[in-house]
Amino acid sequence: MAIAAANLMSDAHEGIGRIGRIPVRNLWLLMLYASDLFRVLENKNVAVEDNPDDIPNLVAEMLCHQVERRIQRNLSYGYQSREAVLGRVRGRIDLLNTERHRLLDRGKVACRFNELTVDTARNRYVRAALGEISKIVDRDGLTHRCRSLAASLRRMGVTGERPRRGEESINRFGRHDAHDQPMVSVAQLALNLALPTESAGTKNLSLPDREITWIRKLYEKGLAGFYDVVLSGKGWRVDAGKTIGWLVENKSPGIDKILPSMRTDIILNHSNAGRRIVIDTKFNSVVTRGWYREETLRSGYIYQIYAYLRSQEGNGDPLAESAAGLLLHPSVGDMVNEAVVIQNHEIQFATVDLAATAKEIREQLLQVLELRGRF
Repeated sequence: MAIAAANLMSDAHEGIGRIGRIPVRNLWLLMLYASDLFRVLENKNVAVEDNPDDIPNLVAEMLCHQVERRIQRNLSYGYQSREAVLGRVRGRIDLLNTERHRLLDRGKVACRFNELTVDTARNRYVRAALGEISKIVDRDGLTHRCRSLAASLRRMGVTGERPRRGEESINRFGRHDAHDQPMVSVAQLALNLALPTESAGTKNLSLPDREITWIRKLYEKGLAGFYDVVLSGKGWRVDAGKTIGWLVENKSPGIDKILPSMRTDIILNHSNAGRRIVIDTKFNSVVTRGWYREETLRSGYIYQIYAYLRSQEGNGDPLAESAAGLLLHPSVGDMVNEAVVIQNHEIQFATVDLAATAKEIREQLLQVLELRGRF
């Protein structure tokens, strides 16, 4: 964006883009954590935290590899609806246009038919991802490779406009096109990396709300993806977005229509160790101004995590009896890591500094779990 706050000018000169006060490269890191690709990289021992600025190059390499692989094995085809005036019947006859233009007098007929083509929404989406990622990589050879592959797709017939991201045909895979899934996953990440920043640029965009929904969701999904990959091999089971119910003993006829359900962000279970940690992510400050003091924890969030923990007692699940809660907020500079035990449930209030280095963010995400069991 062509918006540059005074306190961001030094970072802009250093080439560090930001959204609000969060470096774009750390948002790239969260996107990688939220994607399925992080599991692949972790298994290959690729330490992306060592150089988060290289994430676009890494994603571009993977995208080029997947596209080249699909080209070698032939791109997936799909059916596209077409209308044309032909010398023979194909598909269904368009009687209205045939009669209106007196096509039969010339030995022609208007037809509507489905044609098999590579110009599908999915292939156009991948071509668009190649074009976007080529703008942010910093290796000349890789930039040329992305643009060359995009041009190859055009020559092969992928010439339509970029589809909307939510188009169903992009993410719906069948038995015949399952090999497209890795390519599409990388393409989605590549398009997500093309973020606006507050550094001066060539295009002007309106200033979004600093706490927009997509960043909050990204924070939640990124943390869930990180813990799933890092902890699943150590005996932990990670559940993201799980709905838990109330232990209802009796109810009136209409209560089901108005009683809200409870949806947790992340639940960590370790059956052998007898531990459960319920994590609730909030994309705002962990403390606020109180009536009689400068800072106080947000009471509504405490009530929420308390309800998550106490409502599950007595249901026959031994992990629920001493489950711990963790309210995990982002911060920029100011760190909080405090805990209290309430009725046999430890509740921790912690922050992750999204302005820190990528390696520090990884260490902080693991350290907040190490605090448990100190009481």
